Amino acid sequence: QVQLVESGGGLVQAGGTLRLSCAASGSIRSINFMAWYRQAPEKQRELVASIGSDGSPHYADSVKGRFTISRDNARNTVDLQMNSLKPEDTAVYYCYAFALSSTSYKNNWGQGTQVTVFA
Repeated sequence: QVQLVESGGGLVQAGGTLRLSCAASGSIRSINFMAWYRQAPEKQRELVASIGSDGSPHYADSVKGRFTISRDNARNTVDLQMNSLKPEDTAVYYCYAFALSSTSYKNNWGQGTQVTVFA
């Protein structure tokens, strides 16, 4: 079993910054792909940013140039630095990890952390 715990959400004014952190724990043998997703009310969950085990990042067009994803393979953590926040960034943000625990890789999700950006 792999557990993901997020922290760092909150309420911020437009133009402000927040940093989300996610720590993976449990019976982890290795983590391949890590990512942040978000889901706004009445919208589908969408990929915000992802990062491979080699550190290669990918961003949704809507956050390019404003968000930065990073990971620490030794600590099994992934962070999302969010700058120049906009009201449309308001959503519940979920940490994701494609991780090998016992015999196979599985999808793992955190419980989510609320980010609210007000104008």
